[in-house]
Amino acid sequence: MVLMAAGPSVVHAQGASVGIPENASAKGYGSGWECDPGYREVDKACVAVEVPPNAYPTTASYGRGWECSRGYREIGKTCVVIEVPSNAYLNASGEGWACERGYREGKGACTAIKVPKNGYLADSAYGSGWACDRGYREAEGSCVAVKVPKNGFFVDSSYGSGWSCERGYREIEGACIAVKVPANAYLTASGDGWECGRRYREVDGTCVAINVPANGYLVDSSYGPSWKCDRGYRAEGNTCAPVGVPKNGYFVDSSYGSGWECDRGYRMASETCVALAMPANAHLDYSGHDWDCNRPYRKRQGQCVLP
Repeated sequence: MVLMAAGPSVVHAQGASVGIPENASAKGYGSGWECDPGYREVDKACVAVEVPPNAYPTTASYGRGWECSRGYREIGKTCVVIEVPSNAYLNASGEGWACERGYREGKGACTAIKVPKNGYLADSAYGSGWACDRGYREAEGSCVAVKVPKNGFFVDSSYGSGWSCERGYREIEGACIAVKVPANAYLTASGDGWECGRRYREVDGTCVAINVPANGYLVDSSYGPSWKCDRGYRAEGNTCAPVGVPKNGYFVDSSYGSGWECDRGYRMASETCVALAMPANAHLDYSGHDWDCNRPYRKRQGQCVLP
């Protein structure tokens, strides 16, 4: 009984190795076989990969079948040691080198960065490798102090003067001069100018009160009279005059025209609204101030007649 139970597994194990070449093993999944590490398939056989010194075999089925060890780089079919200069270190990939902090690469060597007085090392792979302390700016390879005038402050910028004036001051010929704010005015958001307060407007460097006429109200506008008339009134010069709306008419809020229109079924006649006289077989048109004939009638001499 034991022999009969063991028989099939022995046959299976023998069958699994049938057709597998030397230096190969059955795949862990699926069917077939694959070469062991350090070997490559050539004409259904596993041939040893020639790995040069300072290299290691790979399991990839493509490429050369080996990679150089860390600290070496491939040249031809060999692995040559990477010569790391003084004040440098192997980079993360191990296939090159980089200069230590405070040094820059040049002509295959790491040269010390010369930081001028009032400067400091900068974490940047480009440029000079240093920057100036606050209050200084670069000029011809050195750090020169920025001359900030009274009532000014330093601005960390590579262009311009390097300073700005405090709020309430403006730059004039290299100095910070106080902004003269007239009565009824205030400093702008930028702090170097002023604007008139509400109900005032600028006239010759001063803020003059806006005269809003009766039946008018103030508007926020930098042009025009800075006021508008209430509904039912229109501007006439510096006053707000009432719009005379006739009977059977209504007010129209417009800066041009008469300021009023007639109700539907009426038409304008001089300064009044008169009722439309419609003939038989007619109806008001889309405007409401004239009439058209009903179909199939046609307008002729103020009447609607059949064609």
